[in-house]
Amino acid sequence: MKARRARRGRATLAPASPPPKRESRDGAGTTPTVPILADKGRDLAGGRAVVLLGLGLGLVVAVSYYPAVLGGFVWDDRAFTEAAPVREPSGLWQIWFSPSEIQGEGHYWPLTYTTFWLDHRLWGFAPAGFHVVNVLLHVANVVLLWRLLLRLAVPGAWMVAALFAVHPVHVEAVAWVIGRKDLLATLFYLSAGRAWLRFLEEPRLSRQYTCYGLSLALFAAGLLCKSIGVTLPVALLICQWWRQGRVSWVDLRRVAPFFAVGLGLAAADLSYYREDVATWIAHYSPVERVLLATHALWFYLGKLLWPTGLAVIYPHWEVNVADPSAWGYVAAAIAVPAALWFLRHRIGRGPLAGVLFFAVTLSPVLGFVNYGYMQFSFVADRYQYLAGIGPLAVIIGTAAWGSARLPETAGKGALCLALAVLALLGTLSWRQASIYRDEITFFNHVISHNPTARNAHLNLGKTLFESGHREEGLAAIRTELKLRPDFFKAHYSAGLMFLHLGRLDESERHLRRALELNPNNRDVQYSAGLTLSTLGRHGEAEQHYRRALQIDPHHFLAHAGLGWALLHLGRIEESERHLRRALELNPRYPPAILNLAALQLRQKGYEEALALYRSAVEIASDNAEAWSGMGAALYFLGRADEALQSLDRALALDPTLERARNNREAIQASMEQ
Repeated sequence: MKARRARRGRATLAPASPPPKRESRDGAGTTPTVPILADKGRDLAGGRAVVLLGLGLGLVVAVSYYPAVLGGFVWDDRAFTEAAPVREPSGLWQIWFSPSEIQGEGHYWPLTYTTFWLDHRLWGFAPAGFHVVNVLLHVANVVLLWRLLLRLAVPGAWMVAALFAVHPVHVEAVAWVIGRKDLLATLFYLSAGRAWLRFLEEPRLSRQYTCYGLSLALFAAGLLCKSIGVTLPVALLICQWWRQGRVSWVDLRRVAPFFAVGLGLAAADLSYYREDVATWIAHYSPVERVLLATHALWFYLGKLLWPTGLAVIYPHWEVNVADPSAWGYVAAAIAVPAALWFLRHRIGRGPLAGVLFFAVTLSPVLGFVNYGYMQFSFVADRYQYLAGIGPLAVIIGTAAWGSARLPETAGKGALCLALAVLALLGTLSWRQASIYRDEITFFNHVISHNPTARNAHLNLGKTLFESGHREEGLAAIRTELKLRPDFFKAHYSAGLMFLHLGRLDESERHLRRALELNPNNRDVQYSAGLTLSTLGRHGEAEQHYRRALQIDPHHFLAHAGLGWALLHLGRIEESERHLRRALELNPRYPPAILNLAALQLRQKGYEEALALYRSAVEIASDNAEAWSGMGAALYFLGRADEALQSLDRALALDPTLERARNNREAIQASMEQ
């Protein structure tokens, strides 16, 4: 019985015998003299050569991506920079078991956010540290790809890895910090593939199970970084077909657990997925989605072969069933693999395997399934970070195979040409990485390639305004409103800008329009209340603050604003209740502290008022209002000398503060009597 079970186990997991070291008649092999797999996993290059070639790959990455290290955080990086779990030492629990706390992320990818949490523990939110980690992850992927291709005996493995290292379509995944999702998913994907090959090679049954379990665990880890690696089981079958010319039931049984884990984690992520997807995405018919997918495939391949005009947000193209050119993409997508299938006995199975890997790996982002980024563009460079390995391996592998059969002089010329291509691509990557320097550079680049890009003018406007370029910021917001006059976020941002500038009538007009478009947004309701309070219309402001609290009872800003409005309306008890609630939710919010302190002064609670003013000064020592209020509280407590010192400090910080000046003059006069 035990012997039978052992034989059954071997039938399931034991690898097939390695192919003979000769050229395959059907062309499945890559060179006449190199085996498909290294004997017992030995490296195919000497130790010193491995080190030097690996250092060479690291060097080309470091040079090409140097501008990225100097960059800042841009756009969606706020998903982790503003996430409380990333900031807090205890945030790992929320990252893994309460992911909704990460408000800027709609997926369950906790392993990625764990790395951001670790980054924050090491160097806070200094962007350089995050960028260095991304570059190092890219280096790891490049070296891992090289070793994996060597193990598969792909000709030109180092050159494939080098092109992968410097190709400009990969800049988005490397230079954009949030692109770490793709870097980590690829790292675990390639590691899982390498462990799988070790499993196939390992003659000892116990180690087979170890390698198999490691491969499955690495696959699951990759899916906890980003779901793009869910296609690995299919890729393993493609690889098996390429190597052996067939896929057996044993192969399917081996890969079945990978399908189960992949589908399970992908389903869990989809059930958690909470990003809003525009309704116009959902209305595409199955036929239109096929047209969209095939167009996207050729778009990606075109950028891989001719990487010019790279953009962060590519313009949408029209999906029209009546357009003959759209069907041309479909016809080409069918014809190419069909031709490679019929030619497989002449040119080998490798080209078709590479094409299938490319298409299968991209399939989750080709439009068959709705995802939020489709509202911005149908395609993105970062989506082919992993998939592009297929075409690169086919093209460079074919070129390497052919150049090895050229005369020596021609072979050297081919090598020089390859190095020139590397240098050119590295230069393009350097230039592309420079756009991630800051948000102004980033969004200007977006607009230069796609003037109607969704939200681009809005984001540029907010960035310009916050950096002190106020008129330029307003101009960008006006451009957004011309493009999308009914976009509530643009009206909301315009309202905030005019409020900050003291142009309250214009602020009110835009905020009211934003409320007409989206009355259930708490931030717009709060901002409308703030504008009306500033105009002295506290009764109207109260309604908006209360509406904001109906939407979100834990919105501390609305509690603070409502407390301030109620204080002006003379409803002291209600005011105090809301101000104290605001401080329960955020004990370090200076406006709530100052308003509660002012209320305590009015009620002659001078000791508590003094304590509140002191806490405000501890939070922001340059807050002139806090120093002025402290002076008043000290005076009422009979500490006139200390009161004068506080008022002097307030006036030193803000010489125009009339309240502090009047109080100082009154105290000085009373002391002279």
